[in-house]
Amino acid sequence: MTLPLDHDGFLRRECPHCEQEFKWHHGPASEEAEQENDPDTYYCPLCGHPAGLDSWWTQVQIDQIQHAALPAALQAMEQELSGMFRGASKKHFSLEQTGSFDTAEAPTPLVEMDDMTIIISPCHAYEPVKIPEIATSPFYCLVCGSPFAV
Repeated sequence: MTLPLDHDGFLRRECPHCEQEFKWHHGPASEEAEQENDPDTYYCPLCGHPAGLDSWWTQVQIDQIQHAALPAALQAMEQELSGMFRGASKKHFSLEQTGSFDTAEAPTPLVEMDDMTIIISPCHAYEPVKIPEIATSPFYCLVCGSPFAV
């Protein structure tokens, strides 16, 4: 499953601490970015708190991922249940499958709006972020957490 990017190539994220949304660039933004190693931690550009790479999902993204994964999980469970009793002795009990799990409709694809303003930290300019237009300084570098003003 893929999540949509805005027209500038930014992916919406949500800080697990302040719960504010911002966007980070998906993929290398420059040749300098391609030379850098991916950090183990990112910092919220709005509150400065760090979190691991898998901590930045928005609630809408989580819901979308879960909704998309549900049909496959139900199908795997149904196959497992069917296989469990295949070949079981009919002498001791009788088992009949009378239905199946309902399969959910495919989720409506997410659409990413072209909102927010791009800012660039002075220390790691190769990792631009987008912040809400109403956000105020200080901002924090996505890579190292250093505060800066715009």
